[in-house]
Amino acid sequence: MELSLVLGFITATLALALMPGPDNIYVLTESVSKGWRQGVGITAGLMSGVIIHTTLVATGVSLILIESDTAFDFLKYLGAAYLLYLAYGAFNEKPMDVHMKGQAKTEPFLVIFKRGFLMNVLNPKVSIFFIALLPQFVSSPGFSPMYQMMILGFIFMLVSFVVFSSIALISGRTARLIEHKAFWTTTKWVKVVLLISLTLLLVFIER
Repeated sequence: MELSLVLGFITATLALALMPGPDNIYVLTESVSKGWRQGVGITAGLMSGVIIHTTLVATGVSLILIESDTAFDFLKYLGAAYLLYLAYGAFNEKPMDVHMKGQAKTEPFLVIFKRGFLMNVLNPKVSIFFIALLPQFVSSPGFSPMYQMMILGFIFMLVSFVVFSSIALISGRTARLIEHKAFWTTTKWVKVVLLISLTLLLVFIER
C-alpha cells in the first residue's frame, strides 16, 4: 500500500466523521439525553457494522446490492422499518430528572451496541458508499486488493470510533448542566424527526 494513499484515506475519513450526519448526530443526542456511555455503546455498534460492509466489499459480495433489485430493496425497506421502530421508541421517551444522580434511564451495553450495529448493517447506502470509496485508495502494486480494502476498512472504523466517542464524551458531560424539561422535549422531537427523515431518505434511495 502506498503511504500517500493511506494518509489521504485517513484525511477523508476524518473529514467524513467530523461532518454533521445521521450517525454522529444520533450519537450526540443519545449522549446528551442518556450519558456518554450510551453514545460510546452506540458508536461501538456502528463501527462493528463497518466490519460487515468492509468484508462484503472486499470479497465482492456487496456487488449483489448493485446487481439485484430484490436484494437491494429488501435490505432498504428492512432498514427503514428499523428506523421507524427507533423513532417510535424516541417518541415514547420520558424526560429524565437530572437533579437526582442515577435517575437517568439508560440501557444495557449489549442493547445499545446491537442498535448501533443494526442501524449500520441494515443501511444499504453504507455498502454502496464503501463500494465507491475503498477501491479508490487501493494501489495496484503490492499485496492483494482484498487485504488492502480490509485494512482501509479497519482504519475507517478506528478513526470514526475515536471521533464519535469524543463526541459522546463531550456531550455526555454537558448533560449534567441541563435541568429544564424543555430540553428533553426538544431532544425527543429532534430524534423523532431525525429518525423519520432518515427513514424517508432510505426509502427513496435511488440505485
